[in-house]
Amino acid sequence: MTSSFSLPMAGDPEPIDIPALSAEVRELAAQRDAVILAHNYQVPEVQDVADYVGDSLGLSQRAAAVDNAVIAFCGVHFMAETASILCPGKTVLIPDLDAGCSLADSITVPELEAWQAEHPGAITVMYVNTTAAIKALTDYCCTSSNAVNVVEHIRREHGEDVEILFGPDMFLGAYVQKTTGHRNMHVWSGECHVHAGIRPSDISEVRAAHPGADFLIHPECGCVTSVMEYVAAGDVDAEGVHMLSTGGMLDYAQEAEREHAGGTVIVATETGMLYPMRKAAPDVTFIPANRAASCRYMKMITLPKLRDALRDLSPEVKVAPDLAAKALVPIERMVAIGPRRD
Repeated sequence: MTSSFSLPMAGDPEPIDIPALSAEVRELAAQRDAVILAHNYQVPEVQDVADYVGDSLGLSQRAAAVDNAVIAFCGVHFMAETASILCPGKTVLIPDLDAGCSLADSITVPELEAWQAEHPGAITVMYVNTTAAIKALTDYCCTSSNAVNVVEHIRREHGEDVEILFGPDMFLGAYVQKTTGHRNMHVWSGECHVHAGIRPSDISEVRAAHPGADFLIHPECGCVTSVMEYVAAGDVDAEGVHMLSTGGMLDYAQEAEREHAGGTVIVATETGMLYPMRKAAPDVTFIPANRAASCRYMKMITLPKLRDALRDLSPEVKVAPDLAAKALVPIERMVAIGPRRD
């Protein structure tokens, strides 16, 4: 439900009328035959006006399936690139071209090419949080919701001892390696600055303040290893620890509304995720593991910028056809494999 009050937006000198602007955005979307896709980390008023809100994999799947002529992508730049690759005949807009990603920036084409040269014959798996140029050098893309599935699929197809290069997120890579038990896997030392900032000390403090609470932890977080160690040592009940993508967290919230009403759940991911979870389960108390875990890039997109993008059909993200053709292969493999269902 859209908020009924006005509030100042980043870059706007005066407060805005959110209901009126939301109505204007929806009217423009209808006029432009546009679908509005928003990531779970977007600001609440952008999530509220979107046709679909989800994680990277869900957004990719939805972008590939829509019939609309225009896709207004409220996320970060690599996500709009992915939509352009999947939908070459559509106009893909991003309301702010500067909405980047620190994780995508943590590996460059020359770095990946050099890494591959050191391991000839290895299968390259890259998190979807990468540029189109990186995807074009990749065998398989993955998201946090299907990274384990992707590695398990590769082992089935290429043998148990297949060499895998996994990047760029080192925390997700470590989680996948531990979960699959695959020893012949090399992990790039990249990170999302927001997720990496959720440290073991945050978990220790929030555990002490909320004993017995369930933990929902994104595999990109810097606290993943310590929580897995807590579980192994018996300090945290394994039944209450859930390593989940943002889409998986929303699924959890929908279930929790029925099964854990009145309970408390600790969430270790970017704080924007709390908004759709609280909407899905208003009777559950969701607490961030670190209240400062907010991505400034995700928050760069505002209702005024979305309105302007739909009005002007700009800024547009368009991936060159030759690059898009190469990058499409690992993306389609990612979409086909789908999320992990535990």
